[in-house]
Amino acid sequence: MKEISGKTIVIVGGARSGVAAAVLLHGMGATVFVTDAGFLSEQSRAVLTEKGIPFEEKGHSDRAKVADFAVVSPGVPDEAPLIQYFFFNDIKVYSEMEVACWFSKSPLTAVTGSNGKTTTTSWMRHLWETAQRPALVGGNIGVPVSELVHQTAADKDLILEVSSFQLDHIRSFRPRVSMILNITPDHLNRYQNKFKYYVASKMRIIRNQLPSDFLIYNYDDPVLKEQIGVIGVRPDGPARIPFSLTEEPETGAFLRDDHIVLRFDGQEEVLLHKDEVSLRGRHNLANSMAVALAGRLNGIASEHIRQSLKTFEGVEHRLEQVRILNGVRYINDSKATNVNAVWYALQGIKAPVVLILGGQDKGNNYRELTDQLKKKVHSLIAIGEARAAIREQVSRDALYFFEAESMKEAVQIASRQARKGEVVLLSPACASFDMFENYEHRGRVFKQAVMALPE
Repeated sequence: MKEISGKTIVIVGGARSGVAAAVLLHGMGATVFVTDAGFLSEQSRAVLTEKGIPFEEKGHSDRAKVADFAVVSPGVPDEAPLIQYFFFNDIKVYSEMEVACWFSKSPLTAVTGSNGKTTTTSWMRHLWETAQRPALVGGNIGVPVSELVHQTAADKDLILEVSSFQLDHIRSFRPRVSMILNITPDHLNRYQNKFKYYVASKMRIIRNQLPSDFLIYNYDDPVLKEQIGVIGVRPDGPARIPFSLTEEPETGAFLRDDHIVLRFDGQEEVLLHKDEVSLRGRHNLANSMAVALAGRLNGIASEHIRQSLKTFEGVEHRLEQVRILNGVRYINDSKATNVNAVWYALQGIKAPVVLILGGQDKGNNYRELTDQLKKKVHSLIAIGEARAAIREQVSRDALYFFEAESMKEAVQIASRQARKGEVVLLSPACASFDMFENYEHRGRVFKQAVMALPE
């Protein structure tokens, strides 16, 4: 635990995680100032005012430059002038997650990856509940770590979903068990449009791990396999525990004769048949293996792991069936915020698809969807700021192409295009901030529009 009493700390970004960090550090005796380039929510203003924490919005004053160190919210890019000022003047910049974990007393399991983080973290929550093991779950999944640290204890696990942005500003963050599900292009607009910088950010999750720690990783992911090969020469790195759908690693989880098998220290255990796993799709089968390994490395019995893999029901906004209307299935996949996630969603659907795609572009290459679009999608509806890029790159890959000004209009177009036995899929491949507060808000608006369709 770091001594911060009397320190002057600037919090850059006044959304939920920034406010949570401010409250935590203020309560520990630091002099805290919150600054935001935009507007604060009424809730943020109310919390900061109640705690007596000074703040500013709609820009950064000179007061925001006076700090022993700064805490930056995930939504603030390194290119922001204030962050560049801190770098230039050797003022340390930390993520909220890093700072909060200075005060955690719990064993830490951290999950990252381009796709599947939320599903896998939620699945782990379900596993811990199934085993009646106490756990706190948060991070990128909704609850800032700063809101959880006062509840941490040595006999209570801390399970965090971790984004690349949160990993960009860590110094001592050290999971006992880390997990990297996959690495595919995402958020490249935040990484100078260079995939290698994004990869490096994801790999930071193992930066401080020791040989007594563990790394669970996807053996089938070519980027990860290359990266793990590089760190394999590090004698001080974590023990590497892979999972695979195609090969049988010496240690870890794999498929044999359509059964999930765990192998540790040369001893094998058959967990269950793959068809018993509650969530469909090869990507979810891979996620289930990662969950099983996390449970095993945290000492959870196989009977609880098996039960959890059979009973987990998934998460809202991730391939969530909203309604069947006139024989058409409406599916909310608003959590699909990159191209690879959309590819997996389309891969798992066998029926013809009307696809709603778009939002705030992140440097996406939509042409990666061409094969799936030609095979599965007869009508493509583009929304948001990404419409022009989608039109230019893939509008010819579907039989029909439309552009919509709102989610309501997109759903109405989709309902006219879809026939009995087909699927209307919202799977945007984009961030949501051009039209919505976040992906949850986007998913809710989609569901409201679907439920408003007349029978």
